[in-house]
Amino acid sequence: MSRVLFTGGPIITFDGTVATALAVDGDRIVAIGNDALDWTASFDEVVQLSGRPLLPAFRDGHAHPMHAGMNRRALDLTGVDSLAEVLARVREWAAAHPHDAWIVGHCYAPTVLPGGMGLAEWLDTACADRPVVMYPTDYHALWANSAALAVGDLTASTPEPALGTIVRHADGTPTGMLLEHGAMGLVERHLPATDAATYAAGLDEAMRCLSSEGIVWAQDASLSLAELAVYTDGARRGVATCRINGALRADPGHWVQQRPGFNAARNELAGDPATAPWVRADTIKFFADGVIEAGTGYLLEPYEDAAHTCGLPNWSADGLKEAVRAFDADGFQIHIHAIGDAGVRMALDAIEHAAARNGRRDRRPVIAHTQLVHPADHQRFAALGVVANFEPLWACLDDSQVDLTFPRLGPTRSALQYPIGTLARSGARVSFGSDWPVSSHRPLDGLAVAVTRRNALGQPVDGWLPDERLPILQAIHAYTAGTAYQAFDDDADALRVGARADLVVLDRDITSIAGDEVPGASVDETWVNGVRVHHRETAGR
Repeated sequence: MSRVLFTGGPIITFDGTVATALAVDGDRIVAIGNDALDWTASFDEVVQLSGRPLLPAFRDGHAHPMHAGMNRRALDLTGVDSLAEVLARVREWAAAHPHDAWIVGHCYAPTVLPGGMGLAEWLDTACADRPVVMYPTDYHALWANSAALAVGDLTASTPEPALGTIVRHADGTPTGMLLEHGAMGLVERHLPATDAATYAAGLDEAMRCLSSEGIVWAQDASLSLAELAVYTDGARRGVATCRINGALRADPGHWVQQRPGFNAARNELAGDPATAPWVRADTIKFFADGVIEAGTGYLLEPYEDAAHTCGLPNWSADGLKEAVRAFDADGFQIHIHAIGDAGVRMALDAIEHAAARNGRRDRRPVIAHTQLVHPADHQRFAALGVVANFEPLWACLDDSQVDLTFPRLGPTRSALQYPIGTLARSGARVSFGSDWPVSSHRPLDGLAVAVTRRNALGQPVDGWLPDERLPILQAIHAYTAGTAYQAFDDDADALRVGARADLVVLDRDITSIAGDEVPGASVDETWVNGVRVHHRETAGR
């Protein structure tokens, strides 16, 4: 364990302390300000900040790191902005991988398809000789070519799955779009299994990406037991540079059978000294609903453009209550994906039910995304102790909002989205995340939108729903202390004496620049437990 002095730049605290030095001994902060300079004459290393700021390291409250890392080695369509380019990329990939039995693409923007919906024959023009499946950025749909539909035996006579929608032509034949996991699974169950080497390489890439952006803890928000094992193997291989809490995914039809295995996996990890510092599985993930842009987010009132439906809940209200109660009784933290206002209310009701049945404890339940919240439910977050997890990068007028979400919600409900400022002012705990690979994992990108509510073009100038903006320090707090609270990591909530030395050095002070300049900043160094795990090549020391 070494002694390190950081000196010559602003130390970003949340209590108003003004300081330009911080001392670390081993894995703990031992002094700040003049006390750090006077603390000892013997340092193993002195980091000259040269005006650069030192912040608490970032934590991502909702992401899918391992799969994001794997995507980078696969057909990754992130940033592709037209249908023609998507098809060209599929065509190129198929030509370059003639022996692949399936072509699987990831993270196309839903807005490249009219109304977010594609046709099998469009993919057939790019590759017709084998199955092709494409996932949009939200992963709540699957776009399949004709060969993939045939493998899944999807025809006009295929019945609708319980927890999904097969989009159909007027004659009942599938169009190629499958919405939500009940429908997606009809094709996905035929996909080739992912091999261990692919998982391992994806994890290695994920760790590199997380550390390079100052992230020292992440909630992997949806894992099977087999996927959890990839993280534990990585910890044993010594590649972990970011702590992971795995949220084990509860299946609405099989959660009772899953329960013993989930308990056993959590307990085994907690008792393994080789993995416990890096990987835990203390959380259970529930999908209350889908996503609004696909029409599967669960709404209290019908969709503006589809008056026959309120969306697609993935659980019955009573079923979610009972499953949440059971896992809460087991001592798990609850983490619920909830997008629509009915989905959010159903999640709040389930958490309230669990607390009433199981009694008081420090449970810190999380509702993730929190996109559309009915005003009557705002105060319930603080009252129930629910952490409102937001992906702040989404809180702007991007193409998905303008082209897909607004038409489905209408103006009144559209103005209720992502109530970050409202919930923060209500006293609710707020944490930030990225949902990577759905969107950028860079906290600096999310912070910029949190403080401006502007899109990539800087519009609107005054911000979309400007009352929901946060001041920069409060936004940083949500991405550091807010997520530390979510993680039950109370030893790393701020830069203070006695806190764990999880630190990040930026190349500029983001608290003193315009919000839309924040994405231009870079992470120069990332420290975990007092050990440097990232150093940008061009950064000075």
